[in-house]
Amino acid sequence: MAAPEPAAAPTLPLPLRGRAAAALRWPLPALLAWAGAWMLFAVMHRLGAPTWAVLGAPAVLGASFSVLATTPWRRGLVAAGFPLSLVASALAATLPAWAWLLPLAALALVYPMRSWRDAPLFPTPSGALRGLSRLVALPPSARVIDAGCGLGAGLRELRREYPRARLEGLEWSWLLVWACVLRCPWAQVRRRDIWAADWSGCAMVYLFQRPESMARAVAKAGRELACGAWLASLEFPAPGLRAQAVHCCVDGRRLWLYRAPFEVVR
Repeated sequence: MAAPEPAAAPTLPLPLRGRAAAALRWPLPALLAWAGAWMLFAVMHRLGAPTWAVLGAPAVLGASFSVLATTPWRRGLVAAGFPLSLVASALAATLPAWAWLLPLAALALVYPMRSWRDAPLFPTPSGALRGLSRLVALPPSARVIDAGCGLGAGLRELRREYPRARLEGLEWSWLLVWACVLRCPWAQVRRRDIWAADWSGCAMVYLFQRPESMARAVAKAGRELACGAWLASLEFPAPGLRAQAVHCCVDGRRLWLYRAPFEVVR
């Protein structure tokens, strides 16, 4: 008998908190914080305020905006934006103009423009997936994809849990692909757009994306993953789906586990 079709990705109305978060979609909280801090800095400097106030008040204002960000690293980035940019502006007087093209070129190599809508380079923490194989047993030679493998930290975690699996890494940055191939010679690492790559035939797709990408991941997994396959998402749950299991990582993060056909929360 043919396997049942995976459930279609849910289209659910956002709750009140979700609408507020959507209205301040990243990177708007960061831009508001940095612009507000620099405007306050300029005003206080023009008014002749004491140095401690000129520097401290904008930093406090920027830090207060961090509550609008949705994840810890984003909150840290919002809070640190003004102090870091102040230091950078002080260095600007000592560097030639072309020197600022070097970090821009490095950023373009590591994080190509086409992938800016996906998660930045945040490796899977060491030991984060320890014990996953006790929750989710996979058959030998199961195909497991790390979608957005970066430098291969997630692949190394998956290999420890599933040493006999056929591990594959998908990454758009050429530089990261080359580095991942060197770190994970036992995995098949390819330069692919994770949203255009075929997930069908996988026993598990592992993601460490960002909250804004999860609805797209749910839709793709619902179309392509066969009955019994797993979608594993580190830190960020899939919107509108009920998890079959949740793995608690050693650092307090959660790995959300969903099995196709997915169970929609109504």
